[in-house]
Amino acid sequence: MSARIGLVGAGWWATFNHIPTIQDHPGADLVAICDLDEARVAEVGEAFGIAGRYTDLAAMLAAENLDGVIVSTPHVAHRAPAVMALEAGCHVMVEKPMATTAEDGWAITDAATKAGKQVLVPTGMNFEWFSIKAAGWVRDGRIGEVRHAVCQMGSALSDLFAGEPMMETTDHMYRPPVSTWADPKRAGGYGWGQLSHALAWLIYVADLRAESVCCMVGRSKTGVDFYDAAIARAVGGATIALSGASTVPKHVGMHMDIRVYGTEGMIVFNNATATLELRRDDKADEVVSMTSEDGEYDGALPVKVFARLCAGETVENAADGQNGARVTELLHALYRSAETETLVTIGS
Repeated sequence: MSARIGLVGAGWWATFNHIPTIQDHPGADLVAICDLDEARVAEVGEAFGIAGRYTDLAAMLAAENLDGVIVSTPHVAHRAPAVMALEAGCHVMVEKPMATTAEDGWAITDAATKAGKQVLVPTGMNFEWFSIKAAGWVRDGRIGEVRHAVCQMGSALSDLFAGEPMMETTDHMYRPPVSTWADPKRAGGYGWGQLSHALAWLIYVADLRAESVCCMVGRSKTGVDFYDAAIARAVGGATIALSGASTVPKHVGMHMDIRVYGTEGMIVFNNATATLELRRDDKADEVVSMTSEDGEYDGALPVKVFARLCAGETVENAADGQNGARVTELLHALYRSAETETLVTIGS
């Protein structure tokens, strides 16, 4: 039997990526959508042939007997629908950033634990086979104890974070709203919108949790962060250097360049150059063979994993609730540091 999946927040990325991916998946059915905008619900329902159409999430959860719910609402509105869906007995895929305060991130994770369900955050690079391999290296002690990491990400999204129409979306059903991506009062900016991808990869692979962070930013004309430069310390003492930039030329595209240094070796990862290497002190190195296509971002991949999870399959949830909450608390502290120009201790 196919998994029954509902979606809340029928906007740009939902209509461009999430809904088509579920409808193409043999093991899942997108049976219902929910959005506060009644006209949008009707438009999306007609466009994709979805019968279940709601403006009230509680009504959708009560009526549709769902196995999973995709939360694709604006960044600042993830906690309530995610927790409602978990309490209704559904697995939940909640868009990144999972939340925009540490409190909300851990509330979602705690709700999943209480419900015995899983949260999946679709930071797509985490779910690639080579990322799972890199995480295995660390779990198996191949680089010893993690002591330092460098995490750099750049994206070709200067228009998006400047409050301008995103060039690549001219033919999409909807376009990314300025209110989500370029408003500093609604968690706009590069950290929430993009650096969350690279942090999810680092935290998954290196199994780190930040303890404190200090950050400086460069801002776009709308006042959100265009550039992020930060240092952090992890629980256990490891140090982290973080960097993000939104002004990569469009023809170059996104890159994640991450290095993890341990007491016995290091891991080097760069999706743009299709590079994943394990380098060890004893020269027992391992260089992974990747293609340029491997390094391209696949937004459908985590949605497919979520569909399989909802259908009862055993999956590697490479961006689960713990991962999402750790990313959220680090970014929350990063923004507080940038605002106050001080070192921020997480949990303070």
